[in-house]
Amino acid sequence: MLESDIGLEGLSPKEDPAAQAAGAVDGEGAPPGGPGEQAAAMRVNEKYSTLPAEDRSVHIINICAIEDIGYLPSEGTLLNSLSVDPDAKCKYGLYFRDGKRKVDYVLVYHYKRPSGSRTLARRSQSQDSALSARSGRQDQPLPGLGSPEGVSEPESPQDFHEDDKRFRRAEYEGNLLEAGLELERDEDTKIHGVGFVKIHAPWNVLCREAEFLKLKMPTKKLYHMNEARGLLKKINSVLQKITAPIQPRVAEHRPQTVKRLSYPFSREKQHLFDLSDKDSFFDSKTRSTIVYEILKRTTCTKAKYSMGITSLLANGVYSAAYPLHDGDYEGENVEFNDRKLLYEEWASYGVFYKYQPIDLVRKYFGEKIGLYFAWLGVYTQMLIPASVVGVIVFLYGCATVDENIPSREMCDQSHNITMCPLCDKTCSYWRMSSACATARASHLFDNPATVFFSIFMALWAATFMEHWKRKQMRLNYRWDLTGFEEEEGHPRAEYEARVLQKSLRKESKDKEKRRNAPEESTNKWKQRVKTAMAGVKLTDRVKLTWRDRFPAYLTNLVSILFMIAVTFAIVLGVIIYRISTAAALAMNSSPSVRSNIRVTVTATAVIINLVVIILLDEVYGCIARWLTKIEVPKTEKSFEERLIFKAFLLKFVNSYTPIFYVAFFKGRFVGRPGDYVYIFRSFRMEECAPGGCLMELCIQLSIIMLGKQLIQNNLFEIGIPKMKKLIRSLRLRQQSPSDEHVKRKQRYEVDFTLEPFAGLTPEYMEMIIQFGFVTLFVASFPLAPLFALLNNIIEIRLDAKKFVTELRRPVAVRAKDIGIWYNILRGIGKLAVIINAFVISFTSDFIPRLVYLYMYSKNGTMHGFVSHTLSSFNVSDFQEGTAPNDPLDLGYEVHICRYKDYREPPWSEHKYDISKDFWAVLAARLAFVIVFQNLVMFMSDFVDWVIPDIPKDISQQTHKEKVLLVELFMREEQGKQQLLGTWMEKGPAEDKPLSNHSPNPTGPAHRAGAL
Repeated sequence: MLESDIGLEGLSPKEDPAAQAAGAVDGEGAPPGGPGEQAAAMRVNEKYSTLPAEDRSVHIINICAIEDIGYLPSEGTLLNSLSVDPDAKCKYGLYFRDGKRKVDYVLVYHYKRPSGSRTLARRSQSQDSALSARSGRQDQPLPGLGSPEGVSEPESPQDFHEDDKRFRRAEYEGNLLEAGLELERDEDTKIHGVGFVKIHAPWNVLCREAEFLKLKMPTKKLYHMNEARGLLKKINSVLQKITAPIQPRVAEHRPQTVKRLSYPFSREKQHLFDLSDKDSFFDSKTRSTIVYEILKRTTCTKAKYSMGITSLLANGVYSAAYPLHDGDYEGENVEFNDRKLLYEEWASYGVFYKYQPIDLVRKYFGEKIGLYFAWLGVYTQMLIPASVVGVIVFLYGCATVDENIPSREMCDQSHNITMCPLCDKTCSYWRMSSACATARASHLFDNPATVFFSIFMALWAATFMEHWKRKQMRLNYRWDLTGFEEEEGHPRAEYEARVLQKSLRKESKDKEKRRNAPEESTNKWKQRVKTAMAGVKLTDRVKLTWRDRFPAYLTNLVSILFMIAVTFAIVLGVIIYRISTAAALAMNSSPSVRSNIRVTVTATAVIINLVVIILLDEVYGCIARWLTKIEVPKTEKSFEERLIFKAFLLKFVNSYTPIFYVAFFKGRFVGRPGDYVYIFRSFRMEECAPGGCLMELCIQLSIIMLGKQLIQNNLFEIGIPKMKKLIRSLRLRQQSPSDEHVKRKQRYEVDFTLEPFAGLTPEYMEMIIQFGFVTLFVASFPLAPLFALLNNIIEIRLDAKKFVTELRRPVAVRAKDIGIWYNILRGIGKLAVIINAFVISFTSDFIPRLVYLYMYSKNGTMHGFVSHTLSSFNVSDFQEGTAPNDPLDLGYEVHICRYKDYREPPWSEHKYDISKDFWAVLAARLAFVIVFQNLVMFMSDFVDWVIPDIPKDISQQTHKEKVLLVELFMREEQGKQQLLGTWMEKGPAEDKPLSNHSPNPTGPAHRAGAL
């Protein structure tokens, strides 16, 4: 905030009787006990007062009058204790020391323990400054800016920095007290040099903020949900009995027949809500969300720099801020809580076969995380039918491999087809029958059932998206998110700092202009504009334009293009490795090595690709975050969406470029014997196997997909977090005093040692890349859905365990959908149709087989297909220096060798030119792509149109809720009208005897006020 901004003058609870009334609700907002007990408490505690209003320029919200919104601060207290009694009364840190006020949020900071007279002098100076600030005197220097008399030793820059942080914390915590929160400090912990500020939101603050945030809360009104009838009801009851063993033993997961009517909370309509138990009306998730909203908008103003909690965390004033877990999840005599229940029924590998307790996950972690796990559950369920069909397609290939005529012809040694060398000089001629195993394996994935499976998976993707939309609508209804619209969030700390820099530069330029320009008469209109703009927030008054961000945009474009070029260069390097390794192995004297050249080269190249992909994934993730930071997005949502787009683009290119090369480029630009294409004039482009590149594509896809999942899951998601936790705990153990080993850690200390929550982007990204593996190239690997299913069964429990046991509790965020990820999924689903069409058409031999069967086969069978796809070459036409060094390696002299292509024979008039067969096959391939793509797209859109986005029962229930709300308010209005009519009838009669006397306290005026 700038100094020119209008600050809301804080209301002292002692000066505002309304605040005292609000703070006295349920005995909250003031220290318990009488004046004597309060005085004793003030003597015990180092600080027990709030900063006065004139010393706190708090900019909480930009409104004119604080009374208009009922912003009533309670009697907040800051309790700074020297020690914490680990009594069960406060449940080891879950409550304040009085055992009544629940800890809703925790702020953590680092400090230096006092040592020596110099530190004491500095502390006394800081206290004097704080006291003078409370008294309204501004002549005393701020902490770190001067020294009192008698202290001649100057402060070091590090001491000044620490004092500056301490001053900012004191001011910020004073502003939190003014906002109505209650604080309690704890610096006597087992963690050396770390202090904790516990925050509690009293009832009046919770009510006020719930109204601001428009939180839907359950009312007293209950209504029966529409139930299925007749045959559908019997089917549902049978399904419930069958699925009972795989249902989690959680109350929230049981089918509900009755639901409470929800309505945005309003303090004027508190009578509508069930407030019989105020302690549980706002659950821990909602309380922490409310406190976090206050922390974000409450500012710490020093000079012209407005700092909320995000800025304070970024500048190191506080080192962490988080809500507490509900308690321990394992151990003896652990009190039962939601965290323990989640650990037993959700985060354990022993319950992998059960449904997820999504409602309990939402209750504990919030809607955004609940939606992620709900989406992951739906995706995993939908993989079951895809896996079954994929296994059937694979088994069909296994059953028909012996009946496949092309593979039998390739394996038949009597045909004695001699193939041209695979490389220059060192490679010799080879028999086609030596590739028998590859040809038979190719049939497992390259058969007519593959086309059906590609169509099935395209429809599966469309059905999955529609099923998720319907599931999402059910969750929105169940979680009272219907009608919820996300509002623009608070500006990020980096954005505020950048806007501040821009405004300061602008002010300095204006000052220079005013110095150089002649003085003008005062313009009243300008003065009015300045006065009006003084109350507008800095981030609303000054904004970053595209010109401010142009250098960042240019850097983004150049960096992304450079990263993509690096990926292509690495793929090219692997290609050169394959070519050179194949040539080197061909010179080996061992026959077994020479016979397995293709398998050896393919396997080692894929492993190299896998390692490079995993390493570059981490590098690209960091680069994407850095590129997003320099753009300086305004809100967290904008930051997250831009980060997701960049990270997905880079990781998509990184993961799929090697696969795209094998599928669409390998073997396409080889040339022909005697006229091969060379890289750098020395490396001859590699060819596909006689059975096609589909088998190699399958190997590439399977190793990258499985290796990526296994290594990332086991190493990155399990190993690295555990290692970080171990290192952090060892470091804290070394810092902790040795004489405190008996003392049990408080809840906030235990949670501080956990890993901070870094967002859901890595979790979604991993699943989206896997979704691409499942759908994009499924024509070459029908078992991909099965391996994805097995991985996801483990992934759900792995992520659940991480959230419950290894991460600090995230702040609950309301969300009604999965955001930009849904658009990415739809894009991948559309792209999958096109890619599978090209894989079937150009990578597999499906189209050439059809063309041969219907155009060239003499007897209507596939006999002669292999010979039809091979062209002939006269060995005398080899270029000089490219012929084999050992032409008699097969034991006989070769005059004609064969190679896979559609070209004219050497005895033709136009020898080695592309034949008519090539153009016929190419036309059929392109026609298939067009027909397949349009047919499948039409079928997908038809599925999208047939399945409604909103289930019929949910739309009926939503309409029913609206009708019930109207009836409820109409009934309330009628009651008021009747009460008013009764008062109007009785009022004049009661007023006559009292016309000449003092007003009766039970008269109409009093009743009107009560009404």
